[in-house]
Amino acid sequence: MTDSGWSVYGTELSSRLFLGTARYPSPAIVEQAIVVSNADVITTGLRRQAPREGGGDAFWEFLKRQDCHLLPNTAGCATAKEAVTLAQMSREIFETDWIKLEVTGDEYNLQPDPYELLTATQELMSLGFKVFPYTTDDLVVCTRLAELGCEVIMPWGAPIGTGKGLINPYALATLRNRLPTTTLIVDAGIGMPSHAAQAMELGFDGVLLNTAVAKADDPVQMAGAMAQAIEAGRSAYEAGAMPVSETAQASTPIVGRPFWHAK
Repeated sequence: MTDSGWSVYGTELSSRLFLGTARYPSPAIVEQAIVVSNADVITTGLRRQAPREGGGDAFWEFLKRQDCHLLPNTAGCATAKEAVTLAQMSREIFETDWIKLEVTGDEYNLQPDPYELLTATQELMSLGFKVFPYTTDDLVVCTRLAELGCEVIMPWGAPIGTGKGLINPYALATLRNRLPTTTLIVDAGIGMPSHAAQAMELGFDGVLLNTAVAKADDPVQMAGAMAQAIEAGRSAYEAGAMPVSETAQASTPIVGRPFWHAK
């Protein structure tokens, strides 16, 4: 379903689901999942594919043939210098100035390094990239990224690949409230369609996920379920939820007491 008014960096999109392309059983299943999900943005990591070994070239060509916008990422980089170099390589190979910026600061939970992330963002913006920074839900870091000119910021729901869902909804809701004009996309940690719906109900503009679909028993069916959940969550957000009450409220107002005529 087309969502009018939804765009990133001036590019109109028809889906609020960004879909990763790693860890699937086969390229054929990737392709089916993309079709069923209706995603028109797909991601891939240059460093995760060997250029001449294991079919790397063939896989890149396969991605290019999909009727989608490609969002290369810098997964696997630990410094700003590495990330900037990889981003420049990605721009040459994939012919896009979009880049999902990842700079890992901790190998245990793959948490982004905020210092290197900000440094890399500033340099990439100066080089003309449209940066999609992957970060934690830290308000100060996200605010700095917005001040550097990022129109899109992608805070995690939980550490990547965990499937834990939104471990800190309060922090995510705060980001939405404090950055009302910034496009916010929850990236990482989504495991179930209900997690994706929750993110959209908080007012986030989209969801980026990979493992939740790729490692499902039926990736294609899960891709469809995620698409439906994101659509439902967005619709619920736009509808406006009822206020929460600490006391019970009767759904049927009491006008009077019923009575019966005695025979």
